[in-house]
Amino acid sequence: MTDAPAPLADPHLVYDPVAGDGPKDVVILGSTGSIGTQAVDLVLRNPDRFRVTGLSANGGRVSLLAEQARRLRVRTVAVAREDVVGALREALSARYGPGEPLPEILAGADAATQLAASDCHTVLNGITGSIGLAPTLAALEAGRTLALANKESLIVGGPLVKGLAEPGQIIPVDSEHAALFQALAAGTRADVRKLVVTASGGPFRGRTRDELANVTVEDALAHPTWAMGPVITINSATLVNKGLEVIEAHLLYDIPFDHIEVVVHPQSYVHSMVEFTDGSTLAQATPPDMRGPIAIGLGWPERVPDAAPVFDWSKASTWEFFPLDNEAFPSVDLARHVGGLAGTAPAVFNAANEECVEAFRAGALPFNGIIDTVTRVVEEHGTPRTGTSLTVPDVLEAETWARARTRELTSLTASAEARA
Repeated sequence: MTDAPAPLADPHLVYDPVAGDGPKDVVILGSTGSIGTQAVDLVLRNPDRFRVTGLSANGGRVSLLAEQARRLRVRTVAVAREDVVGALREALSARYGPGEPLPEILAGADAATQLAASDCHTVLNGITGSIGLAPTLAALEAGRTLALANKESLIVGGPLVKGLAEPGQIIPVDSEHAALFQALAAGTRADVRKLVVTASGGPFRGRTRDELANVTVEDALAHPTWAMGPVITINSATLVNKGLEVIEAHLLYDIPFDHIEVVVHPQSYVHSMVEFTDGSTLAQATPPDMRGPIAIGLGWPERVPDAAPVFDWSKASTWEFFPLDNEAFPSVDLARHVGGLAGTAPAVFNAANEECVEAFRAGALPFNGIIDTVTRVVEEHGTPRTGTSLTVPDVLEAETWARARTRELTSLTASAEARA
């Protein structure tokens, strides 16, 4: 592992764009989602450390976006949906005082990408899905520090991201990768033997594949420890999310796939671990709360006091660890395979999964059909031809094909079930 390329995320290196005196200027992409709302809360509690200059959102929660903009006094607000610009302007006008200038409004599919390249120190990419790739690339190309919660952009565009990122420019915000990032600070890269990524096991931990056949959408959304959006919650139920995190860990830290292990930890207290060559293992632990990883992403190399809750060590507690059941949850092994193929394969894997999750939520696909269909689409895609010479058009073409093929297969499945 010692002669591999330098890792994208390295806690020993700090990429620091030119910053003036006072709070660090931050742009939050996906501000009305789970990551974004928690980031806003963190900033509001630390006005001496952070100042938000821009917010972006899809446009489904206009009132919340306008309220965030007013409380943070941002310069720019971006929405992907052009049809909500009028409603957003009205919501902003209702919250700002007479004569107060309203924020600039950017609208359209490229609005978040424009905002990601705007003048600031750090861009927090909290967008869900591969639509976060263009903003990720824009932030890196503009020389911003990238606090990355949008794992999909790294996964589908790995070589593109790695080709742009300077050493230390990316700080991971996923709880698992923020944990690895912190634990890795204790040693050199040559000291690392293994990364151990923890998984809660989701709502179906301990069930066999047969027992998963008839679970409902409501069952899959009942995550035992984390409050997340519906797509990520269902990805956690299938453990596709953990497969994506294995690929992400490989790309961030340049650790081979056979040196990245997944273990089930139901309490979600230990967010991940690093095993070193001397036999010691360092674990990063906090109660389940994303404000801690967000604070690492925005504040590193400084820590933000009281960013997240702490343990009460005066009370007894039990922390459990179990091996992953790869037969019931084959998504992690499939992700390793896809990550090894590289090229456009991760984009196909991710796009097919996004379509399958929507089909499951719509009642057109059974729970086990999610990973079965993703596997079939990956197999039909075959070995990617692009290798490491990946381009954005390659990614978009692969995603378009994967989404279309997945819709065909899920439509066939729904028709067959209707006839049964």
